[in-house]
Amino acid sequence: MSLSICIIGGGMVGAAAAVALAKQGHTIQLVENNPIDENKVLSSEHIDIRVSALNLFSENLLSELGAWQHIRKSRSAEYKRLSVQDYQKSPLIFNNQEIGQSHLGHIIENSVIQASIWQEFSHHNISVLSDLGKLEGILHHNDIETLCFESQTLEADLVVVADGARSHTRELLGIGTTGWQYQQACMGVLIKLDAEQQDITWQEFQPTGPVAFLPMQAPYANLIWYHHEDTLRKLADGDKNNLKDAIVTNYPELPGDFEILKTAVFPLTRQHANQYSKSRCVLVGDAAHAINPLAGQGVNLGFKDVAQLVKSLSKEANIAKALKDYEQKRRIPNLAMMSMMDACYFAFSNEITPLKALRQGAIAGLSKLSPIKSQMLKYAVGHYL
Repeated sequence: MSLSICIIGGGMVGAAAAVALAKQGHTIQLVENNPIDENKVLSSEHIDIRVSALNLFSENLLSELGAWQHIRKSRSAEYKRLSVQDYQKSPLIFNNQEIGQSHLGHIIENSVIQASIWQEFSHHNISVLSDLGKLEGILHHNDIETLCFESQTLEADLVVVADGARSHTRELLGIGTTGWQYQQACMGVLIKLDAEQQDITWQEFQPTGPVAFLPMQAPYANLIWYHHEDTLRKLADGDKNNLKDAIVTNYPELPGDFEILKTAVFPLTRQHANQYSKSRCVLVGDAAHAINPLAGQGVNLGFKDVAQLVKSLSKEANIAKALKDYEQKRRIPNLAMMSMMDACYFAFSNEITPLKALRQGAIAGLSKLSPIKSQMLKYAVGHYL
């Protein structure tokens, strides 16, 4: 059964949904107000401060979509080790050999991921629409969704909503969310690192919040710093030398000297849609769930949404049943990952004495429990849908 599908949002997850559904034989109209020139992005020397830690599941999906070949020709950094440690304590280190894999994942610029997927549009029945104006309403009649934009009206058998955590489309559908703002913000710092290519990404949990190191393709890397928003904005807006001194003071030792290139500060939000679909409209990615970026699982969850939506549509001829199956398969895993990230965030980002002793004991114990450690790692790299 070939469907006419309209996808709202052409970011990483929306673009992946477009290609995946087009490969299934559907006709795709992708609405994106800010279309990209994918060839220009992939040939540019501009380094994006926004990065994602793609796990093995996401890599496999992008390979199936044909996008991975474009990523490999651009910029990416393979990591084989993942380290987690409590402040100034011995780290818990996971490595690829524990699960029989050549690596654990890749750190890749978001713009490179998006452009690599867009490269595949020309091979499929995908039309990109960018001049429709604001979406003003969605009408449902006789199993057809009518999308009323300022300058044009579109009709579709199915609408995939992928316009992010602040989804205007979700709001028009009347789908509410539950969640909260965290008391901290997060700062990303793009650096040029005087060191050879790194194959380890790490997080250290400090009393004021986590700090992390994400190796990009040398000579670049991304530093993540959780702290009070006022503190981070003062550092980001101030002199780069002062920021560098603060990083040297507060971070574990980096593998070399570094130059600060860019900074970005953003609030931390947890948000979960009260339902994933309404009529013939379905939410994917951040439109359905915004997660604490603690372990970089956001886009990986979005790609799992895409894979499950394709699977549900392929096994159910009835769209209503397919969307129900999709939500049943994705809602609990997404909620579980969100809750797991919150539990780690709370457990590690404080100095309550009993909890501090418990977490230090847990890290020490896991180091000795190889089967449990391996299962945790398999889950992290996406072995399970």
